Amino acid sequence: MTRAEVRRRLELAWWQYLAVALAPLLVFAWAFGDVQSLIPILAMPVFIAGVASMFLSLPRFGAYKHALIATQQALNTDAEPAAWIELARVRRVGMLFACLPAWVSALSVFVGLEAVPQILLAISTLVLMYLYRIPRQLG
Repeated sequence: MTRAEVRRRLELAWWQYLAVALAPLLVFAWAFGDVQSLIPILAMPVFIAGVASMFLSLPRFGAYKHALIATQQALNTDAEPAAWIELARVRRVGMLFACLPAWVSALSVFVGLEAVPQILLAISTLVLMYLYRIPRQLG
């Protein structure tokens, strides 16, 4: 597999994870947005949990940066395929943790969190996911 094909697959995977991150919020808001909230007093604690979940992604991003550097150093060597595989693995874990704020936002539909905080959590996921794009310099 060529380097361009690997980059294309990683780019496609990024879009897939973005859909996995935001789809539950869109579906839950559409399907259950008009339903009476179950426990409205939990709206603020759920929002705070969503904001706090952003920080769970920090150690994973550090590992991703190290994997990027290792992949850059392995280019045009025999270790390049293994470096791309490790980069994809570390990136996949990091992107799953980056999805957490949007998933918490999706669950917040049931406790009556307003739309603006839900959108803020979804945007924070989008920003975190953007950090996991493969830089142009790599390859």
